[in-house]
Amino acid sequence: MSDFRDPTTADVLDIDYRDHVVTATLNRPDAMNSMNGELVDQLWHSFYEFRHMDDVRAVVLTGAGDSAFCAGADLEERRSMSEADTRRRIDDYKQCFGAIAGLPKPVVCAINGYAFGGGLEMALACDMRVVASETKLGLTETRLGIIPGAGGTQRLPRLVGAATAKEMIFTGRRLSGREAESIGLANYAVPADDVIDRALSIADECAGSAPIAVQQAKRAIDAGLQCDLDTGLEIESRAYAVTIPTDDRQEGLEAFKEGRDPEFQGQ
Repeated sequence: MSDFRDPTTADVLDIDYRDHVVTATLNRPDAMNSMNGELVDQLWHSFYEFRHMDDVRAVVLTGAGDSAFCAGADLEERRSMSEADTRRRIDDYKQCFGAIAGLPKPVVCAINGYAFGGGLEMALACDMRVVASETKLGLTETRLGIIPGAGGTQRLPRLVGAATAKEMIFTGRRLSGREAESIGLANYAVPADDVIDRALSIADECAGSAPIAVQQAKRAIDAGLQCDLDTGLEIESRAYAVTIPTDDRQEGLEAFKEGRDPEFQGQ
């Protein structure tokens, strides 16, 4: 990726830290939070940093303003790019979304407005999605003469099934938030004013669980989806074994015995 500016001061990505939960906000509302090179670079670098920050236990990803989470690629920027530059930018998207998907901590996407093309692909890279009931989202690339190229053809069918994914992609159809919830694309569809609060509530709950256990559960689920059942069960066993010698496991047992909330330290 190209040079990175500190995301806590940059204009295109706002970072807020609160009680083990980070909120990362795409901040290009005048451009419907579309992705230009600067935003993609800062997203990638931020998620790289989150990976190594022990005090961060969950992330909420959302967009500024009330019209769009992310409308996809910045088409104004794209028009001036050569074919080689376009291919390079798609690789940047893949690397960025891979950093989101590969974060060993829960990522909740608060889809507070439109999510089209690369914007929805970004949301698909997250672990969970809360969407505004009345907004629209879709992988609309075939309407522009291309296909989803940053993970959409792979992540969407794994989430909603092949036939439903094919219908969405082949037609370029735009779904409502309620429709997204009904097919399992979103965990929850809620009124627009409640999207960020619901996403933060889920992130807070995740942050209250034992960090190592959550990391190992995510690793087991994600890796297990790529293989047969027997191999997946072996992956689960290895992930479970990592949690056995942890202080957090002992704390969980003691807290249960004493009838109190556990205080996990991620150790």
